[in-house]
Amino acid sequence: MRPELLNPLFAEISALKGVGNALSKPLDRLGLSRMVDLAFHLPTGWVERKRVTALDHNDVGQIVIVTLTPVEYRAGGSMRAPFRVVAQDAHGNSVNLVWFGKNAGWPKKLLPLNEPRIVSGKLEAWGDQLQIVHPDHVSSPEEAGDLKLREAVYPLSEGITGARMRDLVAQALERAPELPEWIEASVLGSHGWKGWRDALMTVHATPDAGQARRRLAYDEIFSGQLALMLVRAASRKRRADPIHPTGRLREQVKLPFDPTGAQRRSLAEIDGDIAQGSPMLRLLQGDVGAGKTWVALMALLGAVESGMQGAMLAPTEILARQHYETLRRMLSGVPVNIAVLTGRDKGKAREATLMGLADGSIDILVGTHAIFQEAVTYHHLGLVVIDEQHRFGVVQRMMLAAKGRLNPHMLVMTATPIPRTLTLTYYGDMEVSRLDEMPPGRQPVKTLVMSADRLDEVIDALGRHMAGGGQAYWVCPLVEESEVSDQAAAEARAEALRMRFGADRVALVHGRMKGPEKDAVMGRFASGQASVLVATTVIEVGVDVPNASLMIIEGADRFGLAQLHQLRGRVGRGDKASTCLLLRGNGLSETARARLALMRESNDGFRIAEEDLRLRGAGDYLGTRQSGEQSFRIAGPEDLADLIDMARDDARLLVDRDGGLASERGQAARLCLYLFERDAAVALLRAG
Repeated sequence: MRPELLNPLFAEISALKGVGNALSKPLDRLGLSRMVDLAFHLPTGWVERKRVTALDHNDVGQIVIVTLTPVEYRAGGSMRAPFRVVAQDAHGNSVNLVWFGKNAGWPKKLLPLNEPRIVSGKLEAWGDQLQIVHPDHVSSPEEAGDLKLREAVYPLSEGITGARMRDLVAQALERAPELPEWIEASVLGSHGWKGWRDALMTVHATPDAGQARRRLAYDEIFSGQLALMLVRAASRKRRADPIHPTGRLREQVKLPFDPTGAQRRSLAEIDGDIAQGSPMLRLLQGDVGAGKTWVALMALLGAVESGMQGAMLAPTEILARQHYETLRRMLSGVPVNIAVLTGRDKGKAREATLMGLADGSIDILVGTHAIFQEAVTYHHLGLVVIDEQHRFGVVQRMMLAAKGRLNPHMLVMTATPIPRTLTLTYYGDMEVSRLDEMPPGRQPVKTLVMSADRLDEVIDALGRHMAGGGQAYWVCPLVEESEVSDQAAAEARAEALRMRFGADRVALVHGRMKGPEKDAVMGRFASGQASVLVATTVIEVGVDVPNASLMIIEGADRFGLAQLHQLRGRVGRGDKASTCLLLRGNGLSETARARLALMRESNDGFRIAEEDLRLRGAGDYLGTRQSGEQSFRIAGPEDLADLIDMARDDARLLVDRDGGLASERGQAARLCLYLFERDAAVALLRAG
């Protein structure tokens, strides 16, 4: 393997000509810090320019290139008024070049009077006059040689222009090396795909680059599948203590319902895995309310019955304590010692817990990341349950595995139903169990879609709900993808509701709160002290309040389907009929209309998951960049659906033939893993 081949691509962008402090912020906002980031910053469209000598109303709406001579400056009468440069083409036709919010010095510098300039921009009509607002290009005739009739349009951020981005991408591409081929020759030939560098250049050079972009998407998917297979193969080589449940403790758990067939099937699959001498790595998928906690408890008790310890890891402190209380209630009367450990625990209580883990007197530990800190030593850890798997990447799972005497078995759970293609993409190193039945008696949540114009009616209905002793969530909308704006919207809504219902009855929680503060607010709501919890989406995976039977989601058309479904899952947890009100804006897009219609007609999380992937794509579906795992920059949902099986077969063929990737193709595949930053697999290869 020669990773030094990739060194030019992993150099910092600051090495490029013209990149200084002024560009660092906009580039950083776009996630562009190295050459490879620019190389994979693909065009989202193309500008088609028309070269003209005479301006004509027939060309309105088109982007034109024309030689113009500035003849007059016209400043507006106020600071907000636009600055205009009146210019003429070679035939004497006039056009206004318009700048809004600009210091007049800049347009004057670009367009000195009576000196010809090459100008490009979208020709518009303002009454009977022609105008070009904020031309995208202005230069002297001598400098205009590089202006193209067709140019790529890239995603931008405030502070960087399209021309500047094109220049930076071109500089980065010049540094892209030729790399040996990692795709199986038969796959390459059957699709007529170019080599990696040729494909990259083609995608940036022409809009007719479907096959070239598809090849790059395949590379990205292939690297992910190969990484997952290497991690899985390494896991199977490790040793784990087999767990043989006796049923001694499981039989003592008394619950008011019989397990569903899906719960029994999933537990049987888990028992089959943990009986082996290699560590289990299984994903348990279940919709909200499908009974994952029962399955997890039975698995943990199986470990305790075999003389080992179990641990449950939750993503937040409040969830950890909630799991602890739930398991403690379920274990009432069962001789099992269960404890909780979070970052909040200090002093003697923490020391007592650590001693109990070390001497084996604590059977099951529930907590946050604190349960895997260096100071925490287990007597004999046999099984780890991770709640909300998508918060933990492959690298994190490998770190957790190092805590056992050998390697603990691992069960990871998610309440987000995951489409098949994403299961293969992100969780291909795991076996999968699905809870696709709901326990008897669980009532589906009634979902209504209403216009935000009826807000007063909704608040009146909320008042009646509270008067009857009910509790409610009020989720505030995503605003410009900004946590600060979300917080402002939530604060404003909470203040309005406090004025109506009283300050003590309305609680507020948002993402910028510190953990203990957030937990205290959630605790007030869970205990019934507050009747309404106003929140940003921090409650999407969170507190369990059976008495809360009304969910109001403001700006629901701005949310994705999976997120709406998760939020709706916060209600319907008790014996009361529950309702979810989706407040929508006006002027809905077709996609938003389709999302809301599906929410109204279906409570099936797996159906919703598949549709959400189709409508939004993998990146949005799973949220922000996964912890420890590279999200997809090139491959979209269509690519995943079309290419995942082929990429998986190709990766499996390579691993079966050349597990250590020592062959010529294997060495090239190592470079592919480096290129797409599959860190867990790279770490394994380096160690091996």
